[in-house]
Amino acid sequence: MAGDSHVLMDRDMEIGVTPGQVKKLPKHLREAQISTERTHLISDPVKKPRQRYVQKDGKCNVHHGNVQETYRYLSDLFTTLVDLRWRLSLLIFTLVYVVNWLFFGLLWWLIALIRGDLVHADEEGWTPCVENLNSFVSAFLFSIETETTIGYGYRVITEKCPEGIILLLVQAILGSIVNAMMVGCMFVKISQPKNRAETLMFSHKAVISVRDNKMCLMFRVGDLRNSHIVEASIRAKLIRSQQTKEGEFIPLNQTDINIGFDTGDDRLFLVSPLIISHEINEKSPFWEMSQAQMEKEEFEIVVILEGMVEATGMTCQARSSYLDTEVLWGYRFTPVLSLEKGFYEVDYNNFHDIYETNTPSCSAKELAAKLKEGPLLPQLSVLTPEPKAYPNMDPLLSPGDPLLCYEEDREESDTDRGGGTNGSATGLEAQPLTDGLTD
Repeated sequence: MAGDSHVLMDRDMEIGVTPGQVKKLPKHLREAQISTERTHLISDPVKKPRQRYVQKDGKCNVHHGNVQETYRYLSDLFTTLVDLRWRLSLLIFTLVYVVNWLFFGLLWWLIALIRGDLVHADEEGWTPCVENLNSFVSAFLFSIETETTIGYGYRVITEKCPEGIILLLVQAILGSIVNAMMVGCMFVKISQPKNRAETLMFSHKAVISVRDNKMCLMFRVGDLRNSHIVEASIRAKLIRSQQTKEGEFIPLNQTDINIGFDTGDDRLFLVSPLIISHEINEKSPFWEMSQAQMEKEEFEIVVILEGMVEATGMTCQARSSYLDTEVLWGYRFTPVLSLEKGFYEVDYNNFHDIYETNTPSCSAKELAAKLKEGPLLPQLSVLTPEPKAYPNMDPLLSPGDPLLCYEEDREESDTDRGGGTNGSATGLEAQPLTDGLTD
């Protein structure tokens, strides 16, 4: 017993912890240890959480600081008012009208005071500028009646007051301008198409698997409303810090990800959920990334869906993003479309569901080189999910057979991940293949 305790203590001293600390480690860290040649345990490094550039709900996580030229916001006052929060917009809306009424009410009161209407208003034969205006409160009420064209008929302007007539014209013109600006701001703010983007969905995860013998990065989009997005288009950006050959560091460099721009596949008919696919080819930033390399990379994929709202004709934009930890290698999306009596039904309960499938862990470049040598065991069965209970499934909607190829180190990769599988493929085991196997 004493000898065992010394051995354990020596082993703990090698990894820099005490025996008491080992017991306090979280369970997932204690199980994530691997043996080395020195027969002591070393925990795998934990990847630090990455700060998002674009939130999942589409909000950009960027704050502008030290902006000294604030006058630029006033040069586009209308947009500034529209972009304000609702509480500030309502406060400014109320203050603008109240201040405007008070200002012209003060002018009407000054005219009455200068003309002596406040003193001689009760004398017979005296013609005031505005009848029944005998205090500042009555002048304020007359200003509201004039600008809002209420016209109760109790306070009226007379024709023997030219200065009052001029002030009436000025208030009518300025009042129309104020009404046009404030009502226009409120209308644009209420009808902003950003609320339409709330019913546009993006899958929680992006996946990488093989389609038609080509490695593809895929994610799913959908529209919950029956009124469709007209002229819908989608694009994607890879956000990743980069260092040039000259040593210049470019933080959050943006690189285009081709998701069908050259073929027109980026133009969507978004009636039912669609799986957007990016073919990883020579022009793709993921061309030379294997599964192991991608797990070490730090990046973010920003996807942008644009189109016109069918009801209003205004342009709508929905955004989302996928961190490197949200891009899963070797998975596909579960089908959500089924054929019912006379219509197709979309099951949004499966919108975010994925299942594991056999996918080479090599890079797309290496896979393309192997495919040039010949097909990789097309007769071998692979992991596929059991079909769900879709009694009326349209044959056209049935998923096609995945690429039947596998890499030698797939078994090792599964062992490192704990050998877990997802869906109905848990009962199957991947068999390592060699290049010497033939059809």
